[in-house]
Amino acid sequence: MTREKALSPFNLAVTAVFTALVCVVTMLFSIYVPGTKGFFNIGESMVFLSALLFGSFVGAIAGGVGSMLADLLLGYPHYAPATLIIKACEGAVVGALKKKNPKFSSRLHWKFFTLVLGVVAGFLLGWIGTAYYSGEVELTLGTGSFMLYVPTEFWLFLGAITTFSIVALGFLADPEFGWTVFSVITGGFVMVLGYFLYQLFLIGPLFNIEVVAIVEIPVNIGQMIIGAIVALPIAKIVWRALPYLKKK
Repeated sequence: MTREKALSPFNLAVTAVFTALVCVVTMLFSIYVPGTKGFFNIGESMVFLSALLFGSFVGAIAGGVGSMLADLLLGYPHYAPATLIIKACEGAVVGALKKKNPKFSSRLHWKFFTLVLGVVAGFLLGWIGTAYYSGEVELTLGTGSFMLYVPTEFWLFLGAITTFSIVALGFLADPEFGWTVFSVITGGFVMVLGYFLYQLFLIGPLFNIEVVAIVEIPVNIGQMIIGAIVALPIAKIVWRALPYLKKK
């Protein structure tokens, strides 16, 4: 994307809207994680959606700035500097990869690729959910917090639904959908790695906060998968209604 196109009135307006959406959705639903002094949230969904629909520029600015504002407003200033950079990189990677859709030699290759990604995503969600988010969890909705019991069966069911949905979309609707899933998962792992390195090397010296960095890995993988579950179907619907967006 050229500098002129990135700074066009349309792109700037879309960036402003999605920056606000990322911030609001991140704040809307969160689960406190004591081991890292951070929180699980569903803001990844809007970071992914902005990058898939409007490319790496919008994804980077909306993801970085919107997520950073949510950290500050929710009372996690020790994560704000890292979030600005990490979420910006995440949005940029998703947007850039989605644009470079490779051409496999046959539709069968695409379907197999989508099948593998669907199974991996469903397994990760089921495993991480049952291991880390089952039982009593502290849930925050907006400004209110309360305890909630989440059965393990919920995550197993959600994992199965995730696998079925991704595979169905790839097999029945669009064989190349697998590359979109891959773009989102790759960007998500950039986020996972970024927070792990920040917690391992920087959050202590910068803010004198002790955290267990490895605890954040499954938390952020779960956050990535949930974000993908929300963003991918919405992007698919929008592309069907406004096909020119798929080429951005």
